[in-house]
Amino acid sequence: MPELPSDPSRRGPGDSPPLQQPPLWRQLQLTATALASIRAGTSGSVAFEAVEPALRPGVQSLGFQVLRWLGRAEALRRHLAKRTPPPLPDALLCTALALAWDAAHAPYETFTLVDQAVEAAKRNPATRAQASFINACLRRFLRERDELVAATDTEPVAQWNHPRWWIERLRRDHPRDWQRVLAADNAQAPMTLRVNARRTTAASYLTELEAAGLGATRVGASGLQLARARPVQQLPGFADGACSVQDAAAQMAAPLLLDGLLQDAAQQPLRVLDACAAPGGKTAHLLETAKPGALDVTALEVDATRSRRIDETLERLGLQAKVLVADASRPDQWWDGMPFDAILLDAPCTASGIVRRHPDVRWLRRESDTAQLAAQQAALLAALWPLVRPGGRLLYCTCSVFREEGSQQIDAFLVHNTNARLLPSPGHLLPQSGSNARGVPDNASGDHDGFFYALLEKRPR
Repeated sequence: MPELPSDPSRRGPGDSPPLQQPPLWRQLQLTATALASIRAGTSGSVAFEAVEPALRPGVQSLGFQVLRWLGRAEALRRHLAKRTPPPLPDALLCTALALAWDAAHAPYETFTLVDQAVEAAKRNPATRAQASFINACLRRFLRERDELVAATDTEPVAQWNHPRWWIERLRRDHPRDWQRVLAADNAQAPMTLRVNARRTTAASYLTELEAAGLGATRVGASGLQLARARPVQQLPGFADGACSVQDAAAQMAAPLLLDGLLQDAAQQPLRVLDACAAPGGKTAHLLETAKPGALDVTALEVDATRSRRIDETLERLGLQAKVLVADASRPDQWWDGMPFDAILLDAPCTASGIVRRHPDVRWLRRESDTAQLAAQQAALLAALWPLVRPGGRLLYCTCSVFREEGSQQIDAFLVHNTNARLLPSPGHLLPQSGSNARGVPDNASGDHDGFFYALLEKRPR
């Protein structure tokens, strides 16, 4: 799915404030408009990109918080209003409730939020007729907040801020960890960097960060987790390709696929396919992992607009790959008939493992999406497996925590492909877990998103 911008809400002490702080009522108007758009099926990236650049950081910050607490806000609104208001007034009311329900974490004083939400309603012709209603609901909320919050505590959607079907699926898939996963989804994800091994080392770049006053810790072989998120323009050498922003779990893909194969590249370059490559982070990491000339990488992306992002990523990092706009499930349209030594299939999925970075995902997905995406994943596996040479590998991964898109998908594939052997793989990695679903310590990768990995080897004939 389209990517949301990185979370702008994590400004810390010493960070520069915006040059001009727009009035709060205007930010609330725009946040409510974005929420109404997301509720109508628009992705968060599109909804927030529609906000003018000068106002976007503040609106995104408020919007992320609203999306993380939308389940609670909707439950409170049901207690405050007998009928659901029209979409935009309801979005404004729920925006105010999501921001104000927990005073300890509210971005502004709750009385200020209420006052400015009513002002936002009055100043917009589309909500002006509902201003008195919004005012009455929010004033009652202020008077009865403790009682109303207590009344919604028993509602699972309000407690966990996820759709009910999502909660039940997690409970079934991860009976020991489902509560921890749901709680992690509402936390802010760290900003993790992948150091470009073609340019420098993680240790050297850590020294550069410290010299620039930016704290970080090592994660994995090439990763650095920042103590506080920063605009990429503040990162030393970013424009020149010194590093990329990539979650620690996503950084596992390239080493998993290439470990044990690179020695074969001494005779001739390994043919490698990144089958669903945009925006190009994993394509770049594959190239960074090997010496120049060791890999012949083809990167596929079905969407022409997103494919351009692969080119931009490679250009910034000083890397080269063959980038094709093509459907990976239709090899007859793009494959030259030469088998690949290694294929990376980062398959389309529900994105259920990256909800803390993309809080709109939980509200956009429908229960039926999982089965539809699982069918698409199976079709991609079936289409790409014949392209792997005997003795070669395919790494299947998704940024999902649902077993239908992970372990169950691979179990079914192995039943129907007896020439496939499952090599040691992380399996299901749970967000912020520090361990995978089997309880195996994974501290080396730090604080990471939810992911699934299965490394498949094709048995020689």
